[in-house]
Amino acid sequence: MDLNFSPEHRAFRADVRRFLADSLPDDIRARTLRGEKLSKADHIRWQRILAARGWLGHCWSKAYGGTGWGPIERFIWDEEVHLNGAPRANIPAIDLLGPLIIHYGTEAQKQRFLPRILTSEDWWCQGFSEPGAGSDLAALKMRAVRAGDHYVVNGTKLWTSYAHDANWIFCLVRTSLEQKKQAGISYLLIDMAQPGVTVSPIITVGGVHAVNQVTIEDVRVPAENLLGPEGDAWAMTQYLLSYERIVGAGLGASTRYLVEARAFAERTLRGGVPLARIPRTAQKLASLEADLMALKFTAYRVLADEVAGKAEASIVSVVKLRGAQLQQSITEFMMEEGGPLSIPDVQTLPEGGPVIPEADAYHAQQAMDRRKLTIYGGSAEIQKNIIARRILRI
Repeated sequence: MDLNFSPEHRAFRADVRRFLADSLPDDIRARTLRGEKLSKADHIRWQRILAARGWLGHCWSKAYGGTGWGPIERFIWDEEVHLNGAPRANIPAIDLLGPLIIHYGTEAQKQRFLPRILTSEDWWCQGFSEPGAGSDLAALKMRAVRAGDHYVVNGTKLWTSYAHDANWIFCLVRTSLEQKKQAGISYLLIDMAQPGVTVSPIITVGGVHAVNQVTIEDVRVPAENLLGPEGDAWAMTQYLLSYERIVGAGLGASTRYLVEARAFAERTLRGGVPLARIPRTAQKLASLEADLMALKFTAYRVLADEVAGKAEASIVSVVKLRGAQLQQSITEFMMEEGGPLSIPDVQTLPEGGPVIPEADAYHAQQAMDRRKLTIYGGSAEIQKNIIARRILRI
């Protein structure tokens, strides 16, 4: 197994770095590195730069306007985006829905939806979690009942990221009660600009409005907006793992946080001595660096297996679990070692969002924000169960 990147892939990484250095707007880079939540206008500005370069559809085939990149290029792109302070594009549309439509959609759906994603005319959110159905998606209750050439949809989605900015939502809905729970779930593409769709904001503990509750009441959805076969959403969701095996590791984010943590420990004095020179703190940093190295080589092994066509889908649980835990550990380290320096500025902007302070005083905000990593996209407990059953065979 070769864990080294080829000369071609090293050249590709250099090309990505040049592009990000030359094309990423300075204000977007600075605010991303400070942990700010960017506006929709900021994201669209960056997406249009990516689209002009032909790099917006980084996990799409060339036939539909994507890059046609393989798993190594996608891995390098994701890592460099995090390292260089570039925001992720509209993740539900680019990373999730786009590949699903390309693989499972009708030709009419491809022609209707994909171009409008690349032009940023449509902004999508993802309707998976519900009250009582978070990591256990098989417990979802949103119903879609066929009525002629439409489905009538009723139910509630929860923790829906950036639904307040979206005009479309792709939902997991229950289309059958007659089969086992997993077999009665389907994908529906729902226009949010119609009566019966209500978006209610949820302000998180950090004072940020990023997630929402979406209530759908007696909304009629054309049957042509069914994505893939009815009742086959469970298998379709497993297909998405082929695009997310390594991304969940968050290597770029962890590497950037650790660089910040090391720099913070070098410049911050305690008793006239830099934190990084205090044995207890130095030991913590060394442990975090060892954990990052272990995660990186695990991810490289999975990547090598994926390129060879023999990757085990369940391994995504390992890299997601350890990647999430590592980001939490690094940001907690910065908050704990920072002490008073970690207290965020409590001023608020006119629209109610918090001022994200400069330099060191955002560690608490970052530490709070990273708590979600072991919950969303499959909680840590779910990942451990998958590892135990499918890998350890317990």
